[in-house]
This record gives sequence, structure tokens and C-alpha cells, in this order.
Amino acid sequence: MENRLETILEKYESITKQLMDPEVMSNFNEVKKLSKEQSDLKEIVEKYEEYKKIKENIDGSKQLMDDPDLKEMAELEFQENTERLSKITEELEFLLIPKDENDGKNVIMEIRGAAGGDEANIFAGDLLRMYTYYAEKNGWKLEINHELPGTSGGFSQVECMIKGENVYAKLKYESGAHRVQRVPVTETQGRVHTSTATVLVMPEVEDVDIEIKESDLKIDVYHSSGAGGQSVNTSNSAVRITHLPTNTVVTCQNERSQMKNKDKAMKILKIKLYDDMQSKKDAAVGSERKSKIGSGDRSEKIRTYNYPQNRVTDHRINFSIMELDHVMDGGVEPIIEALITEDLKRKLAGEE
Repeated sequence: MENRLETILEKYESITKQLMDPEVMSNFNEVKKLSKEQSDLKEIVEKYEEYKKIKENIDGSKQLMDDPDLKEMAELEFQENTERLSKITEELEFLLIPKDENDGKNVIMEIRGAAGGDEANIFAGDLLRMYTYYAEKNGWKLEINHELPGTSGGFSQVECMIKGENVYAKLKYESGAHRVQRVPVTETQGRVHTSTATVLVMPEVEDVDIEIKESDLKIDVYHSSGAGGQSVNTSNSAVRITHLPTNTVVTCQNERSQMKNKDKAMKILKIKLYDDMQSKKDAAVGSERKSKIGSGDRSEKIRTYNYPQNRVTDHRINFSIMELDHVMDGGVEPIIEALITEDLKRKLAGEE
């Protein structure tokens, strides 16, 4: 561990020197890049400096133990510093875990009603409500890009952008099939049904991440429609873009301007193509790391929401919470924290 920390310290000091170089300081993009690198390393470097200071104190306490007059005080200091060293070592181990480069990014979230007909669509709407409240609790901004309302409520498909601090770091575990067990509003005999809705979470990507040829696109415009199919406005403002090589379709209709809808649709298209490209790249390299919580595949059953028992269970880590009503009101944090903690534990254990 100390070898890695020394390497990081050397890197940090090198960046600091570069940022003092007049030639580098005159290059805005280089300063921005180096400052980001320095900021990412700062917490580890400061914690390592504290770690080294504590080790020096422990060595000093050992030497003082040889003095009969100072032995008792030295033993007390030795014990206190040893406990502090153990704690800070654990903190450094967590800080040294490789971070996902996408953790700080905004996300595109897509929710679809799956198995279960009208009830699946209603549940998709419930999940959107849950994530909307969760976003509010975190101070994030959620914007609907496209929606296809279900005939009995909810959505057969809804897509939104969630913006804020470390959104992907928290929501990346939400991709997969969410299963609900309850008596549907359409059920006349009180029987419990099982339905599913799928969630897909993709990190936002910058323009430099992927290039799309104009000749590969088919762009259609039409009237925006709201719930029940009514026209939201009388102009052809809604935009549907089809990427012909992959048959990926993106629709955006919630902006009043056709140009704004097109810009947003292009942004979402890039995110979807990039996510697909990364998935194929991971598959080509080999099997997923064991440390990863779930595959992120839309078909993977990740969680069950059992209404009769007021229980939510995440099957990937065998975690249950008997507060389904609170979870559906945006109180999903305990589940997400449990997933993050388990992910860190697996990475610390070197499960790859």
C-alpha cells in the first residue's frame, strides 16, 4: 500500500510543479486538466501525510518507553496512535479503490413497463415517482425527455435526464428488472399479481466520446403528444432520430422548440450508442468482474417490491428492508448505501 501511496504523492507533487510553470499556466485546457487530476489526488495525499505523521509518533513513543520516567505516558501515546493508525489505514484502503470515471456524471434513465400489462406500466410510473422524490432529496434536477403513457396510468416507457452531484455513483446500481408483488387496481378478486418494469441507467457522455455521421441518421418530426394522445402544441416540434447502423431510436418531445428537441435527442443518442459500445467492449475483454454488483443488464432481476409484506429485497446482495412505503416515497438511500458498501467490500477483497 505504501508503494502505491508514494507513487501518488510523487504524481501530486509533479502536478503541483507543472501548475507553477508559466508555459502551462498560459494553456487553459491544460490547467483545467491538471487541476482536476490534482483535486482527485488531494484527499489521498493529505490522508497519507497524516498516516506518516502517526507512524513517526509511534516510533517516538517506542523510544520513550525505554525511559522509566516517561514509560507510562509513552505507552498511552503508543496505544492512542496505534488505534489512529489502524483507522487511517482502513480509510486509505478505501480511498485507493479505483474509482469509476463516470461516477461524477449526470445520467439518462429509461423506465419501461415489462411483464404484466397495465399493472407493469403503472409500476413503471411508481418507479419514476420514487426516483423523482429521491432526486429531490439529493438536490438533483430531473427532466422528462420522452414519455409514452400507459392506457390505465403509468408509462409503457419514460425517459429522463437526472443532473446533479455524483448522480451516476448512486444510480448506477439501479439498472435491471424491478419486480412488484401486489393486488393491482384492475384486480377484482383481490389476488396478488407479479409484474415487472425495467430500468436502464446510462452516464452522460461528452461530444468527444463518440462521433456520429449525419448520413447515418433518419430524422422525423411530428406533433408532441401528452397523456391520452392529445396534441401538446400545433407545431411539429417533437423529434425522432433513428441511427440506421444500429437501429437505435431516440425521441424527444418535451421542449417547445424543434431545435431544442433535436439537440436533446442527439445528446441522448450519443449516450445510448456509447453505452452500447462500452457493453460490447466489456464483453470482448472477458467476463465481468466478480466485484461488480450485477451485470447492469435490463433483463437481470435485481429487486422485488412486496406490498403485502411492506418489504423491498435486493437480490444481488440479499438485502431486505421492511419499509416499502418509505422507499416508494424516495427513501431508497438505505438500499443504495448497502449496494455501495458491498461493492467496496468486494473490491477491497480483490474479487476480480
